[in-house]
Amino acid sequence: MSNLFSILVIDDESQIRKLLEITLEANGYKLLFAVKGKEGITMAASHQPDLILLDLGLPDEDGQIILKKLRDWYQNPIIILSVKSTEEEIVKALDSGANDYLTKPFRTQELLARIRTALRGNFNQSQELIIAFGEITVDFVSRIIKLKEEILKLTVTEYNLFTLLLKNDGRVLTHQYILKEIWGNAYADQTQYLRVFVAQLRKKIEEDPNRPKYILTESGVGYRFNSS
Repeated sequence: MSNLFSILVIDDESQIRKLLEITLEANGYKLLFAVKGKEGITMAASHQPDLILLDLGLPDEDGQIILKKLRDWYQNPIIILSVKSTEEEIVKALDSGANDYLTKPFRTQELLARIRTALRGNFNQSQELIIAFGEITVDFVSRIIKLKEEILKLTVTEYNLFTLLLKNDGRVLTHQYILKEIWGNAYADQTQYLRVFVAQLRKKIEEDPNRPKYILTESGVGYRFNSS
């Protein structure tokens, strides 16, 4: 991965910037730094980094506002790094377009793993019509999913839920986002309804539904698909 990807860090905490510089450059990433939100937006526009690490506690403007401004035009992954750890802050950031959220202090190996996942990019049906990972194969044209070469019998809702998660591989999707996408706005608060369908889907695709490998729970927030 050496010298292939550039990362813009928008964070005013010097110790965090130094830690990220040492860690990420040692892993082959090119680093750019901004200490204020407005400066970060300018640098994102001029350098077009492959990924942004964004702090929410910026000195000039709230990071949530910066996130929304970036998402007006910036399409690449954004990972939030913040001391703010409330469920409300996390859900708000994810609903505003963040790909992931890590609270400070974070483990550097976990951050590196999240970055690798985000940079793999979302699956795009127009680019990849057949996707295979592990013992699962997904054919988007025929809408057939196979496990160990056996066709899985999924309901329409289960198929739609599975492919929504898959196309956002590695990205945390909030309960509300999934419910609106699959069932519509009227179901936005029916989290228990979603849990039932996730449980059904896990029984069909997971080797051990109680210890899922693919559909991971982000407690109090939503779900993350993991194809790796």
